[in-house]
Amino acid sequence: MTTLSTHVLDTARGKPAVGIPVRHDERRDGQWREVDRGETDTDGRIFGWAADPGEHRLVFDTGEYLGPTAFYPEVVVAFMVRDDRHHHVPLLISGYGYSTYRGS
Repeated sequence: MTTLSTHVLDTARGKPAVGIPVRHDERRDGQWREVDRGETDTDGRIFGWAADPGEHRLVFDTGEYLGPTAFYPEVVVAFMVRDDRHHHVPLLISGYGYSTYRGS
């Protein structure tokens, strides 16, 4: 088992995205199952989650944070856990775009 964290940064405002609900799911027997749920802290972070090897996804509920005109009210990032190193999955958001990468 490995540890998992995320960090959401608002690139349009140049600051952490505070209060974004995030759900961590894992795929088991062909079905997505919720493992954890949290909300980004004052630094835009969630940490302390665990992840078994296999397919995972983070579902970011960005709609309320970005407001009623949000082009991406939800961002889903699917990824594989294949080793026991810490997995950090940051999300960079703005009104009309997002990006992600494997962090450290």
